[in-house]
Amino acid sequence: MCHQSVGLIQSVIEKAGIPTVSITLLRQITERVAPPRALFLDLPLGFPLGAPNNAELQMRILMAAFALLAVSAPSAIIRDFGPVGG
Repeated sequence: MCHQSVGLIQSVIEKAGIPTVSITLLRQITERVAPPRALFLDLPLGFPLGAPNNAELQMRILMAAFALLAVSAPSAIIRDFGPVGG
């Protein structure tokens, strides 16, 4: 799905009182849209959770994204996911 569309949809959902978070691979677009919460990963497009069959990495990514749901700030939060590695 388009990074820009997701960020805009997130903002609407947040205004309804539902916390949201997205996983993004294109930081520049995400910064421009400024969604409420996003987790940036330096991975190729099409692999937002990393390589297939890497359950440990995929779980780390999901847990980092879910942890952002508890964060509240007056402006957009774009958090970098640590080194992806293996």
